[in-house]
Amino acid sequence: MSRLDELIKELCPNGVEYKELGEIAKVTIGEFVHKDKQSENAEYPVFNGGISNTGYYNDYNEEKDKIIMSARGANAGYINRVFVNYWAGNSCYTINTNDEIMNWNFLYYVLKNKEKNILNEQQTGSIPSISKKQVEGILVPVPPLEVQEEIVRILDNFTALTAELTAELTARKKQYSWYRDYLLTFENKVEKSKLSEVATIKARIGWQGLTKEEYLITGNYYLITGTDFQNGEINLKNCYYVNEERYIQDKNIQLKNDDVLVTKDGTLGKVAYVSNLDKPATLNSGIFVIRSIDTNKLLNRYLFHYLKAPYLMKYAQNKLTGGTIKHLNQNVIVDFEIPLPPLEVQKRIVEVLDNFEKICNDLNIGLPAEIEARQKQYEFYRNFLLTFNNEEIYALSKQASKQASKQASKQASKPKI
Repeated sequence: MSRLDELIKELCPNGVEYKELGEIAKVTIGEFVHKDKQSENAEYPVFNGGISNTGYYNDYNEEKDKIIMSARGANAGYINRVFVNYWAGNSCYTINTNDEIMNWNFLYYVLKNKEKNILNEQQTGSIPSISKKQVEGILVPVPPLEVQEEIVRILDNFTALTAELTAELTARKKQYSWYRDYLLTFENKVEKSKLSEVATIKARIGWQGLTKEEYLITGNYYLITGTDFQNGEINLKNCYYVNEERYIQDKNIQLKNDDVLVTKDGTLGKVAYVSNLDKPATLNSGIFVIRSIDTNKLLNRYLFHYLKAPYLMKYAQNKLTGGTIKHLNQNVIVDFEIPLPPLEVQKRIVEVLDNFEKICNDLNIGLPAEIEARQKQYEFYRNFLLTFNNEEIYALSKQASKQASKQASKQASKPKI
């Protein structure tokens, strides 16, 4: 039997009491502080209606170790906890617990477990919001403090492990970027060629897009868009399709495995490598398909890594067209220079960078999969540990009590005969 089982058996064998949040905590709204008065060099973070701090201020109005909730905006109802002194803005609720009956970290986990439901209860309008009354009415379990502390200990261990894995992934990605830049920086030691001299560059001719009716949900011909790019690959599960007639019309941009794709509209410079096609595929507008003319001189996979590095967008930065929405034109990309080391060197660079990418991005064996698994495990245990089986009973009894009070009021208001 675990320590938690022992505590529950000893201290609350018949379940736990539920109370409305307003009964065991004080909910307050913060104060407005103008953006102009905030500074990145100030000491105290400012929290408002988002999921992270909006800046820093040289004063604070709330002390550390508090639970906060976004009061207004798209993220109204989002729960966070703050471990430093901070400034609560006028779209930020602060929840101060009664330490004699409630561990503040335990309450944080309880509210985080209810976050999806709270977000779904936003009051609609020009700006979504969660009212103070709604927050104060949230039902929370109140087990004995020893039980709360043991649950916090278990869940803190899960969050610490996830944070450790996330830090490791961040470090790996920095390491990958360093090695990529190191391996792809040749100075003047190798031959360089313009991209148009060593590769074909094609896109949908003109600006004509597909009509709404031409986007098919199922079919035999993939239609690749920029939103299908995922970690340098194509997520075929999310693709739309086109019919055979449209695919045949797109002879200029029909795809092959080993092609390199670069977005030229929308989010510019996203790069993907085509390697998993199991059906014929074509492109939507807004994407270049780039293909080596001679793979004995330029490997497509090497080209993919070079275009994925920041060099292309740095080169094109001052050559983009358009107003608010920028475009990467073909007459710019054709002159972009590619270093061409010997083929064996290209193969070695590809091998090293592919290994780093696999560690960082492979959802089957890499760190992201481990982080995702730990997050799911944490959420499972959080839900399991914070479900005491009598919330519904409490809610029903509360409802019955209110109905009884209304009935009693009606009876009292009747004139006596």
